[in-house]
Amino acid sequence: MFLHGSWDHILGNMLFLAVFGKNVEDAYGHVRYLLFYFAGGFAATLTQTFFTLMFGNGADARVPNLGASGAIAAVLGAYFILYPTSTVFGLVVVVPVRISAMFFLGFWFLYQLFEANFGLLESGAHGGGTAFFAHVGGFVFGVLVTVLLRGRLAPSASGVPLQQPI
Repeated sequence: MFLHGSWDHILGNMLFLAVFGKNVEDAYGHVRYLLFYFAGGFAATLTQTFFTLMFGNGADARVPNLGASGAIAAVLGAYFILYPTSTVFGLVVVVPVRISAMFFLGFWFLYQLFEANFGLLESGAHGGGTAFFAHVGGFVFGVLVTVLLRGRLAPSASGVPLQQPI
């Protein structure tokens, strides 16, 4: 979770963590968030490893898993549950827009799921080494754990994040 393949890789991960992580940390608390983050990374790695060993080949099994994106996907899954009505700022081509976090994260998850399953069908698919099943596994972990712990977390009463994401 602390090694990355390139500057683009780490900067992309840190952008998503900066946008969504603080609000999830506010809801979980510092220590519980840290534990959640590491457990999400572990669940993501287990998911990717399972699908690689079950459906990949020997060459696939020798490729290392790098990056924090599985753990960050868990944070995105938690955000999806905790703050469904918030909005995020983004670019559609070059046009700045504010869109629903639920739509953005839902679309992001479906894209990861599509790419992961496409990778099952065709070796060396679109991802260029991206561990899409780690993203899927992390997101599902984040959703499930947050649903289970929802009553014990401390988000604002309205379900609106304490800090609006970028």
